[in-house]
Amino acid sequence: MSVYKRSARLLAMGLLLGASALPAMAKEKVDLLLHGGKVLTVDADFSVKSVVVVEGEKILAVGGEELREKYEGEREIDLGGRTLMPGFTDTHLHPMPIAPSDIDAGGARSIAELQDMLRKKAAELGPGKWITGFGWQESNLAENRNILRSDLDAVTPDNPVLLVRNGGHSSVSNSLALKIAGIDRNTPDPKSGLIEHDANGELNGIIRERTDLVRNFIPKPSWEEMRPAFVTWLKSIRSLGITTFFNASGSIDDEPVGKGGIENPPPTLTFNRAREIYGEMGDTLPRMTMYISYPGAERLAAFGKTTGYGDTHVRLGAIGETAVDGGFTGPTAWLLADYKGQPGFRGKGRFSDAELQDIVDTSAKYGWQMGLHAIGDAAIVQTVDAYAKSLATVAGVKKDHRWFLDHFTIMPPDATMTQMKQDNILIAQQPNFLYNLEDRYEQTLDDWRLTHNNPVATPAHKFGLFVALGSDNLPINPMVGLYAATTRKGPSGRAHGLKEEGISREEAIRMYTANGPFLSWEEGIKGTLEPGKLADMVVLPFDPLTADEDVLLNGKVDMTFIGGKLVFARDGSGD
Repeated sequence: MSVYKRSARLLAMGLLLGASALPAMAKEKVDLLLHGGKVLTVDADFSVKSVVVVEGEKILAVGGEELREKYEGEREIDLGGRTLMPGFTDTHLHPMPIAPSDIDAGGARSIAELQDMLRKKAAELGPGKWITGFGWQESNLAENRNILRSDLDAVTPDNPVLLVRNGGHSSVSNSLALKIAGIDRNTPDPKSGLIEHDANGELNGIIRERTDLVRNFIPKPSWEEMRPAFVTWLKSIRSLGITTFFNASGSIDDEPVGKGGIENPPPTLTFNRAREIYGEMGDTLPRMTMYISYPGAERLAAFGKTTGYGDTHVRLGAIGETAVDGGFTGPTAWLLADYKGQPGFRGKGRFSDAELQDIVDTSAKYGWQMGLHAIGDAAIVQTVDAYAKSLATVAGVKKDHRWFLDHFTIMPPDATMTQMKQDNILIAQQPNFLYNLEDRYEQTLDDWRLTHNNPVATPAHKFGLFVALGSDNLPINPMVGLYAATTRKGPSGRAHGLKEEGISREEAIRMYTANGPFLSWEEGIKGTLEPGKLADMVVLPFDPLTADEDVLLNGKVDMTFIGGKLVFARDGSGD
């Protein structure tokens, strides 16, 4: 070996020995590191990774196992093959706290069981006290029929009762409640509502769309009494993986009188009250964008604030869901064709063209986004026409307005969807309606409308319309929405228009995560798992892209993170 080669070899050996003597590069400390799973980023390419690094409330890095060589978490979670994905954004929810007078009407599986609940509540409250409840649904009852006045009278003759059906578009009252409200067999149908009668012309207890006719006579609990119940409800939806929701029951009622408020506001979750709650515990609660029910021109002008006001925890959204028509839980959704088997009945609209135009124009004048409730195809046509006129004359078509239709249950004529595309009108859709209301749709819709109920594929694929998903509490669970959007199946197992309206799981997941924040101009800070975005995440014990249909429908959430903080864990280790 030459002297040159020997010297080169010794030098190389020395360098190697020196390198091995140096300490390993120190890892960067971070708050949270999740690894060992399948990470659905839902970015533009729907990239799949395996590691997410979180610092503070934001995502620092997303990638493969190589990130574990660079970062060390104060807390590290081995996903063990589970799926990590963005938290769900539900674009339409109504907070439903349990009031002291409530029974769990939605939990009843027979009229007999519901009657037993009423007996117990009457004994608890005493004679004369109102009994209320929400969520009953005839298809969930063994008798498979509506609850009637006679069912309530049999067990609560001395307590007025009002039970609101799931969806909120109809209710049943007992005789005492109807008497207190001044409603009898001769009472005419109210505007936008319908009072049902039996074959003999007597009241059967059901009122469609106008629950306020009876509800207004119920003594209201105080906000102090209801506040803990609202907090409990807000915490409860974390177990479903919901990290952001749009509150469709919002109002400005408790603002000062003269600045948008009213005297003696009801104990609901207003914008003020939500900000107060989130000021105390916002880092543990799902983020909220609040629709505001249209309060009238004078109050809207006096309020002074508008869409977008707030922060990442609570912000103002659209004027909504102020209903243009009813719904199928009534049913009174406004159709362009007769209800099946009901010649001459097409449901009801709630506004004249002029009245609706005034609402839209006034809201636009004061800078508000629009998100009106339109379920039937006739209501959709009327709402799109009003939007189009206002965008052309008041708001400005070219402005980044992000106006949307809430529900879009019955597909309108092609000309209306073409207008929506031209004016960039968006859709907040609830595919779970197809699952929950299958019986109602089969009873009331002709074959074409049944096939295309709650359409997603035609608006999105054929017309290029933007669609984000939510639930409207029917039920809240995003898994049901994903299942219905992709299988088009109801509880019967029958698929309704799968070929025509079914979408892929990848599309459905994007519409339930990334698309929702677009409706509140927050797509840059949440909705996907990308560096710089809020670490709002959910862990599933299955892969929603490949799991069997049954697993998807019945799937549970293992963990929910809001801003990198574990706020729910199925094993009880969350906040």
